[in-house]
Amino acid sequence: MDFTVTDVPDKERFEARTEAGDLAGVLTYQLTGAIVAYTHTKVEPEYEGHGAGSALVEAAMDDAKAKGRLVVPICPFVSKWLESHTEYEPIVARSTKRVK
Repeated sequence: MDFTVTDVPDKERFEARTEAGDLAGVLTYQLTGAIVAYTHTKVEPEYEGHGAGSALVEAAMDDAKAKGRLVVPICPFVSKWLESHTEYEPIVARSTKRVK
């Protein structure tokens, strides 16, 4: 399934929509200067397992990279996604201890 992801700055979130325009999921964030914290990912039940969450995180990470932002992955889904997408590691803020 294909999703179109757009940034909605006035709501501080990225939205994933289907080709029909239905909201499939959101990734919320908080922006402070050049630091963006991704706080929560929510995918509507009917779109779980179809790639909406991954589409949201990838679009958000590409946006942060393009804008020279440092990412703080608060959302567990974002953190887990980043484990297998190490190409974004240079823009991810990490503490000295990783919590599993």
